[in-house]
Parts: sequence; structure tokens; C-alpha cells
Amino acid sequence: MKLITTLFSALIFVAPVAMADDGGRGLEIAKDRKARDTGWGTSEAEMTMILRNSQGEESQRKMRLKNLEVLDDGDKGLTIFDEPKDVSGTAFLSFSHIDKPDDQWLYLPALKRVKRISSRNKSGPFMGSEFAYEDMGSFEPEKYEFTYLRDEPCAESMTCHVIESDPTDKFSGYTRQITWLDTEHLRPVKTEYYDRKNTLLKTLTMSEWKVYKEQYWRADRLEMKNHQNGKSTTLLSHNITFDTELTDADFSQAALKRAR
Repeated sequence: MKLITTLFSALIFVAPVAMADDGGRGLEIAKDRKARDTGWGTSEAEMTMILRNSQGEESQRKMRLKNLEVLDDGDKGLTIFDEPKDVSGTAFLSFSHIDKPDDQWLYLPALKRVKRISSRNKSGPFMGSEFAYEDMGSFEPEKYEFTYLRDEPCAESMTCHVIESDPTDKFSGYTRQITWLDTEHLRPVKTEYYDRKNTLLKTLTMSEWKVYKEQYWRADRLEMKNHQNGKSTTLLSHNITFDTELTDADFSQAALKRAR
């Protein structure tokens, strides 16, 4: 799954900026992370979204995710909701970019129309989950300023690089993110998100990793916990496949309306 990893990929190249106090090491690690996840092409997955309220009550949604890698720009993603009935047919299209805000659209079958997600609204919740719309694009180093903080032990007896990433988008809902990347494969095992007041807002943990095509790592389980409202969202990936017959035409607004 490529969500923000995926959750989860330009016509003008804007060079990323490294914070001066780490000698550029944070940027170097981020660029290495991106390079290791380049060349996968296309992928599809079935997913389950589990929503939990502050009392621990759960509801589930079934969906499918399609991804297309784009050279020299961010990736394209299409998410189609199948269950329950009240969200069936809802579809989300995302064009990630490396040098400008992502383009995102949501198709609402009840209204039979496509709604564009404004750059100013990217910090809003994605389909009622604890993931924001801005979490749904591919990881593009050009959108952040990086600072290497330290190496330390982390999940599953691994050692992790700890990197601070400061979004350059003025409409981001975050002031900074702190990410733990395992030193062997540079997989993001945990990320803390700090809100516009620089207070810890959410923590994302990624686990149950599998490797595909002997190179590309994907986490089958993503858990986003909101520390301020007590809610959480789990994304479970099933049946991830690569080298599917997807083309650019499968990621258009017209295709969004036809998605089933």
C-alpha cells in the first residue's frame, strides 16, 4: 500500500532545503528513503478502515486503493469505498506533487458530483477518520525541511533514525512531524504530528511489513491515534498486487465518477 508512504508519489523542480544545524543529514536520509521506493510502477490493494470513537466503539469500511507512480512528480492514487451502504460508491482521487499543493477530488454518489478539496481544507479529516487529506498523498521530500535528531532503539528491537520534518506548505495543519525510520530499510515505523500550536496531535504507527518485488516494503497495518480527541483509525491492507494494468486514464475525474 502506498498511502502516505502511503497513506498511504513537476514541471519546475524546487530543491529541498536542509536545516543548517544537522549538516544536511536529515535531507540525505529523506532522499535515500524516497530513492529506495522508486520504480514500483502500479499497485492495487483491498483495505479495511476501522474507526474508533473516544469510548472505543468501532465501525468499519471496506475500500480499494489503486496507485500509479509518476516520474518527476508525486504519485496518483484512487480510493473507492465499497461498504457500508452509506459510503458505497464514494471515491477519492489524489494527484501528489513535488513542488506545489496536491490536487484532490472527492466523488459523492448521493449528490452525483465531484467536489474539489481546497488547499486550505487539506487538514480536514478524510472520510471521518483521524487521517487528514494531506496525509493521503505520497511522500515527497521537496515539501519539507528536514533535521536529523538522533539514532535510538525503536520497535521490534530495531534501531531508528529520528528525523524532524517541517512542512513548507503554509496551509498544512502541522508545524512539524517527528518520524522514526528503521536504519536498515528506512521504513517509517512511527510518526508524531504536531498541530499549528506545536502541540502533539496524532501518532501514526506502521507495522506488519512485507516486501514486494524483493525491494518495496509495505505496511499491512497503519494505526493513527488522535491524542486530543481520543479517537483512532486503523487501516488494514489485504491482497496488495503490483504491475497491474493501470494507466493514466484510470486516474481522471471522469474515471472518478465511474469508479465502482
